[in-house]
Amino acid sequence: MDSLPVYVTVAQVDEIPPGTCRTVEVEGIFLALCNVNGTFRAVDNTCPHAGGPLGEGTLDGEVLECPWHGWRFNVRTGERPENPEICVACLEVRVQGANVQVKIPLTL
Repeated sequence: MDSLPVYVTVAQVDEIPPGTCRTVEVEGIFLALCNVNGTFRAVDNTCPHAGGPLGEGTLDGEVLECPWHGWRFNVRTGERPENPEICVACLEVRVQGANVQVKIPLTL
């Protein structure tokens, strides 16, 4: 049986100003939720280099820099600009009214 995608509210629009990120949790998974000039993006919060918290990093346009060792990731594609073979997972985000929602992948 097919299921509809599930979206979960993880923040309010006004909680994450443009140009900033923060860590959010959804169903035990930690994500870096970023506001790129009014467009919200979500990526895995764990940097693949040393496990740094990406949600505590610095956002420059679409590029998020890990606060621990400076590894950078494009929050739209998940790719590392310096080596596109290294990525973090991206999740679909939508805004419903004042709610920022992340699409939760379903496993059957």
